[in-house]
Amino acid sequence: MSTASVARVEVADYLALEATAETKHEFVNGEIVAMAGATLEHEAVKVGLSTALVAALAKAGRPCITLGSDTRVRIDETGLYGYPDATVVCGRPDLDRTHAPPTLLNPQVVFEVLSPSTEAYDRGAKAGHYRQRASLMEYVLVSSTERSVEVLRRDEGGWWKTGIFTGDGRVPLASLGIELALDDIYGQLEALRAAEAEGAAEG
Repeated sequence: MSTASVARVEVADYLALEATAETKHEFVNGEIVAMAGATLEHEAVKVGLSTALVAALAKAGRPCITLGSDTRVRIDETGLYGYPDATVVCGRPDLDRTHAPPTLLNPQVVFEVLSPSTEAYDRGAKAGHYRQRASLMEYVLVSSTERSVEVLRRDEGGWWKTGIFTGDGRVPLASLGIELALDDIYGQLEALRAAEAEGAAEG
C-alpha cells in the first residue's frame, strides 16, 4: 500500500483525525501519512496470507488471533501508530480504547505486504520502529510480485536474525509454532494472474 505525507502534527491531532477520517492514516515521527489504495496483486497476497495464518493457527491449536489491515498498532517505545497488513496476537489483546478505532499494544507477529512505493520504508524505518516493541517476536515482509517471504526474528539474546523463503518452500514462524506454505500465501495472486492471462488471450 502506498503512502502520501500530509503534515507534521501532535499525536492528539492525529487521533482526532483518525476518529472521523474515511481513509486510514499512520503516524510516524510527528507526521501524518495517508494510506493510499493497494493494487489487486497486493490485496490478493494479503488475502492468501491471512487465510493461511488462520488455518495454520487453528490446526496447531494455538490461542492466537489473526487481525487484518484495519487494526491499528501502537509502538509505545517510538510513538509509531501503524496499520500492518496482518497482525497476530496470542492470548488477550491489550487494547487502548481511548480513541476510535481501538489500538493494539501487544502484537506478537506483524506482517507487511511489500509494494514498490513502500518497500524501502517497510524494510528500513518501519522495521526499526517495530523491532523496539517488547512484545514483537517476528516481523514478516511478504513480496507482492514474487514468491519471497523474509522473516526477521528476535532470538533469546534479543538479536534480530533474518531468514528468506522462496519457491515451493514453507515459512516457519517460530514464535507461533507454525509454518505457512508459500503455495497458500501466493495461491490467490497466481489465480489472479491466470485469470488476467486468460482474459488477455480471449481479448
